[in-house]
Amino acid sequence: MKNQKKNRIWLGISASPGIAIGRAYRLDREEIKIKEEDLSSHQVEEEALRFKKALNEAKIEISKLKESITKKLGSEHAKLFDAYLLILEDEYINQQVLSGIREEKKNAEFIYNRVVQKTIQTISLSRDEYLKERVADISAVSNRVLNRLLGIKQHTIEPLETPGIIVAHSLAPGDVVQMKKGNVLGFATDTGGKTSHVALLAKSFGFPAVVGLKTFFSSLKGGEMLILDGDEGEVILSPDELTLKSYEAKREKLLERKRSLADLTGLPAETKDKRKIELSANIELLSDVDTAIENGAQGIGLFRTEYLYLASSDLPGEEEQYQAYSFLARKVYPQNVIIRTFDMGGDKFVQDAERVYEANPFLGWRAIRACLDLPDFFKTQLRAILKASSLGNLSIMLPMISGLEELLKSKELLEEVKSELREKKVPFDEKIKLGIMIEIPSAALEADSLAQHCDFFSIGTNDLIQYTLAVDRTNERIAHLYQSFHPSILKLIKKTVEDGHKNNIWVGMCGEMATDPKATSFLVGLGIDELSTSPLAIPQIKKIIRSIEFEEARNLAEQAMKLNDSKDIERFLDEDYQRKFSHENSART
Repeated sequence: MKNQKKNRIWLGISASPGIAIGRAYRLDREEIKIKEEDLSSHQVEEEALRFKKALNEAKIEISKLKESITKKLGSEHAKLFDAYLLILEDEYINQQVLSGIREEKKNAEFIYNRVVQKTIQTISLSRDEYLKERVADISAVSNRVLNRLLGIKQHTIEPLETPGIIVAHSLAPGDVVQMKKGNVLGFATDTGGKTSHVALLAKSFGFPAVVGLKTFFSSLKGGEMLILDGDEGEVILSPDELTLKSYEAKREKLLERKRSLADLTGLPAETKDKRKIELSANIELLSDVDTAIENGAQGIGLFRTEYLYLASSDLPGEEEQYQAYSFLARKVYPQNVIIRTFDMGGDKFVQDAERVYEANPFLGWRAIRACLDLPDFFKTQLRAILKASSLGNLSIMLPMISGLEELLKSKELLEEVKSELREKKVPFDEKIKLGIMIEIPSAALEADSLAQHCDFFSIGTNDLIQYTLAVDRTNERIAHLYQSFHPSILKLIKKTVEDGHKNNIWVGMCGEMATDPKATSFLVGLGIDELSTSPLAIPQIKKIIRSIEFEEARNLAEQAMKLNDSKDIERFLDEDYQRKFSHENSART
């Protein structure tokens, strides 16, 4: 919480954009109390059957939720509930519970809760954010089973008497599905992260949401006035009248600005002196492509395929991947779709029990390293991409390339898959482009040699900054050291662009810097060919590009590169942005 004289501002994580203003609806849920009970010998098998029945009833509940969300959002989002079903069918957990009931002669809810809590504790020790966020899924599923065992009616979100903002310690995807648009203005939770199922659903339903507020829920009585800023990840508790009016005006200006930017949808992203920049979208779910198209994306610059894994909680097979990539190719045609191969840490491969925990997964067995160690798995993905490429608008992008050896090994496997498909007379795009992400300093330093063996670069600034500055941006104690405009970062970006162009390949950017409005003119001035941003950021970035001249941007970049302090660089770029677009920025303050 950030203390101020008049307002209490709680800082969390932006899960879904937008501003909501309304009364807090406190979603109280009684803590499930578990008692340890002894069983007699003749009660043991009856108790085992009771546990199995509770599992089955929970499966029926979740299947109904899946059916409901299929009707509302389509089958892709419904796959999120497959993860719940897989948790219920987890043989390791279920067998431990049944063994515990029979060997210890204890009641099912006591044994089940103990096994689940031990599982959660183990997962929570991981430093990987993806795994930590799966804890919420396990908790939501186990609560359903425990409610069945204890005879407690599953609490649902009833329609609010007046529109309000739901505040809870935690929410499950099923809760979001039950929310009524117009009645629920948005929601805030103590737990959760950006890639949680709840966050993904909030974006799809259009609910502004802030998560990860830690102890916000316990500070509320209910009924307080709240301002929920999903763009900044903030919640203001009991705002004063001046702040309230300010945010009401901000919300209205954002809506007006959104309407005005919509006029740019069909226009190209080109400077006033006709230098074209390809403006693409980063997407995670197949349904995100509609938002990208609506906001004027010229293609998909990054499809994060690991979210196919998130949606099914299992490694997706060739057919499932083929269907996803084919859908994207048809939907975006004739624009291009860049499919990034799986960028997952070793502890995300659930079949490989020996790799469940790594001391530092960010520097460990992940992305291209894991794929090259698992060639059959990697070739399955490459085969699916190639089979879906017949329209000629798919490209392949390799993440976390650190040097030439990894790129050449990847190309060898790609050629093997192409040969196999030719032998089987399976059509594919023989000229499919292969690019790499520049997100490790060694790759940026070796960009000249790497450019001779691929068709394009895409700079991933998030990891490039993290690895160059040795800063874990999720670590609050050193987050201030994560500096997007550090001179070393800008030099690596400049070198990558120059080396790419020297070897006649195009250079794009798909990291957070591509979404930062104050960086746009600078990046255009450096000669970047493509920017891939979040779908909602496209209209604003396009407006900036269409409002500047390339020569002007190049002069700006040259001046910025002469500065030696990150704060000076950021201030210089921000002042330029404010000077040119101050009328636009009034909607954001």
